[in-house]
Amino acid sequence: MALALYELVGEDPARRFSPFCWRSRMALAHKGLEAECIPWRFADSAALAFSGQDKVPVLVDGARVISDSWAIAAYLEAAYPERPALFAGGNPAAARLSAAWADAALLPLLGRLILSDIEPWLGEAQRGYFRASREARFGMTLEQVTADREERVGAFRAALLPMRLVLKGQPFLGGATPDYADYAVFGNFQWARCVSAFALLEADDPVAAWRERMLDLFGGLARHVPHC
Repeated sequence: MALALYELVGEDPARRFSPFCWRSRMALAHKGLEAECIPWRFADSAALAFSGQDKVPVLVDGARVISDSWAIAAYLEAAYPERPALFAGGNPAAARLSAAWADAALLPLLGRLILSDIEPWLGEAQRGYFRASREARFGMTLEQVTADREERVGAFRAALLPMRLVLKGQPFLGGATPDYADYAVFGNFQWARCVSAFALLEADDPVAAWRERMLDLFGGLARHVPHC
């Protein structure tokens, strides 16, 4: 049976914008595996009932159902060992640290820069849920969350210093070639690219050059999708 990946989409099913789903999509491409995209939209919990939870990504591989982007990466590495390794040196520790840093340090800063740009890409049925749930989470309107972002983007750029230090000596976080450490961070940037035209990086930032290299991977998989 073909692989299938449940991915968050907007009103246009081709606009996929979950940072975690992009991690899994890139991991599949790294392994040379094709997976059908099953569009999933906010609040459609019934569509994921079979997985025993209500969040994407969810990977279906025959009778196997795997949820959570890290669990999907670990599964792909174990289930398809003959294909290119997702973890440099066969050790997932560095990629695990990269994913944790992307989640804990980058994602909160990034969300406060682009959150209000997401709503226009949603269908009417999802907009009310998205606004109500996110405004309850932040305790303010979507517009207030991203207010003064031109002044606050500097904090996001400063948080990328560890990446710049690594990229001084190698083209990817994984080394000479990318691995899951790259995909874990890239998912955040691809999320932003798919929903927001806000400039996150300065043109001469080494992270911007890395992002371009990531967009070119796998025949431009991430580049040739609807984006802003």
